[in-house]
Amino acid sequence: MEAYKDKSLPISKRIDDLLSRLTLEEKAGFISYMNDGVPRLGIPPYSWWNEALHGVARSGCATVFPQAIAMAATFSPELVEKMGEVIAIEGRARNRQAAEHNDHGTYKGLTYWSPNVNIFRDPRWGRGQETYGECPYLTGLLGAAFVHGVQGYDPERLKASACAKHFAAHSGPEDGRMGFDSKVSEKDLRETYLRAFKACVDAGVSSIMTAYNALNGTPCCINRHLLEDILRAEWGFRGAVVTDVGCSRGLVDNHKVYDNFAEGLEKELQSGVDVISDFHGQDRCKAAYAERQIAEETLDTMLRHQLDVKFRLGMFDDGCDAPSPEVIECKEHRQLALECARRSVVLLKNDQHVLPLDKNALKTIAVIGPTADNYETLIANYAGTPTRTILQGVLNEADDDCRIIYALGSELIHKISESCAEDYDTISEAVSCAEQADAVILCVGLTHRIEGEGGNASNPQAAGDKADLELPAVQRHLFDAVRKVAKRLILVNVSGSALHLPDADAILQVFYPGAEGGTAVADILFGNVNPSGKLPVTFYNSADDLPPFTDYAMDGRTYRFYGGAVQFPFGFGLSYTTFAASNMHVAPQLKTGEPLTVEVDWTNTGKRAGEDVVQIYVHAVSPSTRAPLKQLAAVKRVSLQPSETKHLVITLAAETFQLYGDDGKTFYETGKWRIMVNDLSCDVMLNS
Repeated sequence: MEAYKDKSLPISKRIDDLLSRLTLEEKAGFISYMNDGVPRLGIPPYSWWNEALHGVARSGCATVFPQAIAMAATFSPELVEKMGEVIAIEGRARNRQAAEHNDHGTYKGLTYWSPNVNIFRDPRWGRGQETYGECPYLTGLLGAAFVHGVQGYDPERLKASACAKHFAAHSGPEDGRMGFDSKVSEKDLRETYLRAFKACVDAGVSSIMTAYNALNGTPCCINRHLLEDILRAEWGFRGAVVTDVGCSRGLVDNHKVYDNFAEGLEKELQSGVDVISDFHGQDRCKAAYAERQIAEETLDTMLRHQLDVKFRLGMFDDGCDAPSPEVIECKEHRQLALECARRSVVLLKNDQHVLPLDKNALKTIAVIGPTADNYETLIANYAGTPTRTILQGVLNEADDDCRIIYALGSELIHKISESCAEDYDTISEAVSCAEQADAVILCVGLTHRIEGEGGNASNPQAAGDKADLELPAVQRHLFDAVRKVAKRLILVNVSGSALHLPDADAILQVFYPGAEGGTAVADILFGNVNPSGKLPVTFYNSADDLPPFTDYAMDGRTYRFYGGAVQFPFGFGLSYTTFAASNMHVAPQLKTGEPLTVEVDWTNTGKRAGEDVVQIYVHAVSPSTRAPLKQLAAVKRVSLQPSETKHLVITLAAETFQLYGDDGKTFYETGKWRIMVNDLSCDVMLNS
């Protein structure tokens, strides 16, 4: 047996053996993300490009979980990890299915370009929906959970491969993103933009994707300070670095730092990139290799990192187990997606206890709006195929005695629904439905074709970003018309980002809830499930409250550094019951390098069973440098019956009490720290 096929040998020895068998030309065939096969060694072709942001994507049916921003609203790393486990299982099954039919193309491999752990610093960013929100701590917590779920806990044997992206300081604007230069201080870089990537590396993530933008003048895909000094030397990253698709062309066409593709590609490989992702990349990469005669030492370094991931995935092992395709979108996996969707819905307002709806007491319910019966509002981007819309969920839940009437009301952004009609041609039908109904469920919002990745055809004026935080004008017109006649108005906003929402009797925020989203929303509306989602982003009153979109300084952004009034704050979310915290206790003195234990009693003071998310924040009272107004330090979900109390013991890591200096280095801030849980707070003195 060839040594590279011997599973008993260390992976490094197997890589050495395989490298010794490859010719220079064969090694060059691995530069592109579309790796050539090596038939004489029995190695099939392989594509590194696969997607699994919230379920295996773009390769047919799969379990479609809520979008990443919705998973963030659960504040539940255990759910994100379970989702990752499903991705690995269904991905292995899809990979096996494709290989049996000799399909080794894009979206069939085991290297998933997820999670997106960029910080959602500005709500105008269209791709923010792909992230876990605006908090570095929460993003790192959930990103690490995703990595553990997808890859497992054995560093030498990966269930599948996760890829943290986009490294680094990437969060818009989408227009011009491939040539944009993010100007970031060392303090902001370390304090905000890199923390979640570090958490993923600590969790063992096996791949990192570079960002399109430059960081302080150097494009990220040739930024040795990022890729070598920080990622490998400082953090000890082991895996492969891949470029985002088109980065190599971007060096020539957008950043304009090189005259041709070959020159830029050679520099990428010399700077720490291991996989070049570019459309038609195989031919371009081979031509570039031939033109530049890239050193074999450079190719070997690239291949060692690539092969380390592939060997850990078992790609060179005979008889590697893979589940049957029957596991794809099985009942158990769909049930998990439903649980995630239920926990992701955020109740923002509930005047006079309008919700939950009593279907036994209501004769007619009107469901109105452009997101009510729209599959795209469920799936977001980078997704598989969904099943049940909000309207269908309501229809399934309502009793036969309760009449459900539906009207489109308006398109998402256009004033007409039929080409020969006049402006607002569907408004009158919606108003008529509202007049007939005892309660109106008005479904508004966006889809990934309005807010999304750069070049979105439905939003060419902002390339996928939002110009402001308002609902599209036609939807505001619909809201105003329905508001005038509705007896009870429940607003259901479906979006992947924060909007400034018009007032209603009750408001639900639904962050692209996945294939089971319609059922989940109906469960919340009718009280089958008590809402427990929390906002992973701040809902501002206006974009005018924010710094310019292109400004990457964190001052005045997110709950950590914005001190003004907001519509709904980070971490906010109501329930159909009420909770109270009491008897908070922390040790009054703490030494640097020691963890802190927080004890608190959590009580359900209402009449319904429910779940709450305990959120612990810290604040340096008189910091020696700029510090967050408050910083999330721990989260814990707790389930309580009416009148039940649970005594919680939560540990804050010692690093919680570190701040970042202007040089980006951390230090323990001695002195007074405030620990905040709900309306309770305690002070602790940190001593050196």
